Amino acid sequence: MPAENPSELLAEAERIFARMLDLITAINRANARAQFPDKGTLADALAERDISGKRRDFLSSVAEAASTRQDRYSKSEVKFVATVPVSQLRQQIDLLSKRFRELDTQIQEWNWKIDLD
Repeated sequence: MPAENPSELLAEAERIFARMLDLITAINRANARAQFPDKGTLADALAERDISGKRRDFLSSVAEAASTRQDRYSKSEVKFVATVPVSQLRQQIDLLSKRFRELDTQIQEWNWKIDLD
């Protein structure tokens, strides 16, 4: 015999999911209404932050792949040559990382100022 009633646990899980839906919906509504300095709404700033992070991660992957060193043991082996400007990518990555951090800090500050309805 289980220590807890599975039916009660499933019912509790459903109540938790319903509450999560309520909270997420309220947060999304508040983010869509809240005006964010120079960015439109807080939802707009969140989208910009998320895209900055995704662009940074993508460019980091490209730069990492392009800067992978391949040791050759003879001249007959294929030589790998970077076809993208890794140093320029790294500069873009740095700028995107800075923008992500700045936006994230502003968003965290703004979150303290917004009340859920």
